[in-house]
Amino acid sequence: MSESADRSDDPPGSDVEAVGPELDDESGPDEPVSDGLDDDEPVPAVPPVPQAVERGETLFYEEGGSRWIILIGPVMLALTFGLEIAGGGRIHWEVLLIFGVILIGFSIMQVVAARRHVSMRLTDQTLRQGTKIIDLDDIVVVYPENNSSEHREWESAPALGELHAVPRRRKGVGVKLSNGRLAQAWARDVDRFRTELTEAHLAVKMGLGPMGSSKDE
Repeated sequence: MSESADRSDDPPGSDVEAVGPELDDESGPDEPVSDGLDDDEPVPAVPPVPQAVERGETLFYEEGGSRWIILIGPVMLALTFGLEIAGGGRIHWEVLLIFGVILIGFSIMQVVAARRHVSMRLTDQTLRQGTKIIDLDDIVVVYPENNSSEHREWESAPALGELHAVPRRRKGVGVKLSNGRLAQAWARDVDRFRTELTEAHLAVKMGLGPMGSSKDE
């Protein structure tokens, strides 16, 4: 009787064991989901954007930096050496050597940077400003010199090349590019540069090839 009473106190189904075999995972290890691309198939490379290269006969060129700047170091070194001799004291060779190396090295770096970023070349087909080269076909308008007191929009446009503003001791020539952007081409002898650029641009627009020959010939 006590055993049956104990069983009656148990919750229903407590002594019923789970029936049925356990389900085996027959799917195996997780397989990578295919994205539809063959891993062995090479991905096609994006073709690089073609860059303009200098070509044609040179019409106007400015090298940007003068090699005379390199002489600043030796001249300053010679002056310092002369002052030490005139002073009658001991000549400080170590200081003079370090001073000369710094001055000459700085002068060389300045000339190299100027020739890279401030040089320009105009040919009958391209225009290079610093390291940037554009085809004359990409120029829509070459603006004339502004002789009025009224400010022109192109005068506040950024400069062509990697420098945002027109370099020092240079003046700008307003141009409108084929993408609608205004910019300033620049040179030290801006009057001659404007004349050469205008004539070269006109020749390109008229379909004339190098040396004034027609492209159709």
